[in-house]
Amino acid sequence: MEGASFGAGRAGSGFEPVEFFKQPQTILRIVNWVFSIVVFGSIVNEGYINIDSPELHCVFNKNESACNYAISIGIIAFFACVFFFVLDIYFPQISSVKDRKKAVLLDMGFSGFWAFLWFVAFCYLANQWQRTPNVPQVNQAADAARAAIAFSFFSIITWAYLPLCALERFQRLTFVEDEQRPFSSQTASASMPNGLPL
Repeated sequence: MEGASFGAGRAGSGFEPVEFFKQPQTILRIVNWVFSIVVFGSIVNEGYINIDSPELHCVFNKNESACNYAISIGIIAFFACVFFFVLDIYFPQISSVKDRKKAVLLDMGFSGFWAFLWFVAFCYLANQWQRTPNVPQVNQAADAARAAIAFSFFSIITWAYLPLCALERFQRLTFVEDEQRPFSSQTASASMPNGLPL
């Protein structure tokens, strides 16, 4: 795929699935998508238990905000992965280097911010799990709670790597923009034998 080294395929080129799925950001988005399903799915399915009452409570020290935060972060991450996955598919069709740079900056900013939110989720869930009393009802949901904590931690790493991929794409696009910039009259005259600068 000619032009792939400049942040994407040549503008207007067709979609090449094999090349697309070999890209690191594509692999990371799929991994992040799976991790987000594990986090919010484990809490939604088994993260609420009955402790001394018929009412369901969050397994993380009965702290409803811990469960709600992890579910919210996971669901938003799920949809963000889908959005950026579609944007990556559409990316070669974007003809303007400036528009490509905007898309890459959006990816970089969002991914970095989401890595931070996953860090907060991991710390919050781990702290609340440590304070959770060891009762038989909690033991039934322990695997789901540990899975949510573990995959929150893994999500920090995978989401933090995405801004690095975006930064590399941004640098390549900046290089392309510099290469495409027309020579100014001053630059052109400086390159001519008679127009040597003083």
